[in-house]
Order: sequence, then structure tokens, then C-alpha cells
Amino acid sequence: MPVKILADSACDLTEKYVKQYDLEIVPLTVHLDGKEYEDGKGIEPKVVYDAMREGKAPTTSQVSPQTFKSIFTSYAETNQPLLYIAFSSQLSGTYQTAKMMEQEVKEEYPDAQIHVFDSKCASIGYGLVVLLAAKLAQSGASMEELIDEAQYQAKHMEHIFTVDDLEYLYRGGRVSKSAAFVGSLLKIKPLLNVEDGKLIPIEKIRGRKRVLGRMLEVMEERGKDFQQQMIGISHGDDEERAKQLAQMIQDKFGVKEDQIIIEMVGAVIGAHAGPGTIALFFSNNPRKNG
Repeated sequence: MPVKILADSACDLTEKYVKQYDLEIVPLTVHLDGKEYEDGKGIEPKVVYDAMREGKAPTTSQVSPQTFKSIFTSYAETNQPLLYIAFSSQLSGTYQTAKMMEQEVKEEYPDAQIHVFDSKCASIGYGLVVLLAAKLAQSGASMEELIDEAQYQAKHMEHIFTVDDLEYLYRGGRVSKSAAFVGSLLKIKPLLNVEDGKLIPIEKIRGRKRVLGRMLEVMEERGKDFQQQMIGISHGDDEERAKQLAQMIQDKFGVKEDQIIIEMVGAVIGAHAGPGTIALFFSNNPRKNG
């Protein structure tokens, strides 16, 4: 029986990829105006971004233990192998909750082929790890082969991103209030990446126009073999700049248009990063078969 790949909505993969690769997606939750919404199902990301532009502060919560227990139990009962590739444990408690439920279900079903893996990735960077593992799963790969693939791809996945307004990162506890205030006054745009699952600032850039060019420079410094891999770009309701970045990558590195995935940052991650976010994802050491 082939291994099923489970991911959560923080991978920002649209229904197109879910159907193509036979994925199962479990949603995180977005809280806005006193209501709860399932990320990717009950609310469109643009609704969240528009609310943030109006000064509202949406919040998010992880997947519930009961949801994971129900999913894991259903696979254990049918003896269907399941690999859950999770959103970074440094950015959400979802992975830890899934691990607890994995152990709980295995107490009742000791032979259950259920594995929970921490991608330490986010957004389309996380989504690319999921897709590369899912391609292998469709070819009939074993659980061990899939875990090895996910570990390799996650280890080498680069996340380079910027936000349009430091205020949103301040609300999420990522920068100090004074840094957000000064950054807004000076029109400073932070360039950040994800290392071992955590958000790490790289540098601060004065002015919006310089950011995309600097992202390309960092991409050249950190990556290689761009024509041999899929590249991801996600945006906080700013498709125009995302497409501009994609064109710059095609022009500079000779990457084909169909090698670049462009998606909107989903409601959960968007609630913390804010509108205007631009994120770039690539492997710093792609496998030749990847």
C-alpha cells in the first residue's frame, strides 16, 4: 500500500497540487473579528490581508490534538502508511501536538505505520519539501526513502523573505517596538531567512526598490544549479512584485517559467507577516533527481 503524505495548511499549496499529488491537508485556524476559520478552507488569504490593512490584528492557532488523533487513528485502522510532514516546530506547536498524538495512537495500534517529521520550513519552502516527497511517494517509494527525501530537502531549503511593514513582525514578537517604529520612519525593509526552523534577520535594506535585487544576490550566494530545481515564490497579496521577482530569476539564472511556483502566502502565515510580504525559496544543494 503506497504511503500517504499529510501536510498542514502552512505549506501554502493550492488545491491544484493537493489533487495532483494526492495529498491530505490539515488546516490550522485563523481568528478574525471574533470568529474562527479553517486556513485554506473557511477564509481566503486576501480577506486577512485586507483586514490587516484596516488595522485589525488576526491571530492563529495550531491544529487540535483531537484532529490529529482522528486522522492518525483512521490510517492506523486501515493499516495505511502515513507520513506527516509538519510546519516548523520553531514557528508553531503543531508538530509537538502531532508527535504526542502519534505516540498515543501507537499505544493502541502498535503496528501503525505513522511517522511525524518536522520540516523546519514554512510557506512554499515547506510546500516544496512536501511536493518532492509526494512525487517519490507516487513512484512507490518506501517510508524510509520518503523520510530520507524529506530530511534532505528540508535541510537544504533556503527561505529568503522580506515584509512590507515591520509593525506586523512586532505584533508577532519578532522585532522590538522601537525597531518597528524606526524601521517604518526610515522605510527600512528587513531581509530575513529561516535557519533550523527559526526566523533570523540577515540585514536591513533602505527602500523597497532595492529589496528584490538584494534577494537575487543572496540567492546567487547561497544556491546553485537553479535550472535543475523547482523554485518557490510566495507573496502577501502582491502578485505583481512576485511576478517581477520571478522574471528577474528567469533572466539572471536561465530558469524556465514552469520551474517557478508562485502562490499567495496563506492566511495563517500571512496573519504574522502581513500584506506586501515577498518570500523566495530554493535548494542550496538540489539532488539531481529533485
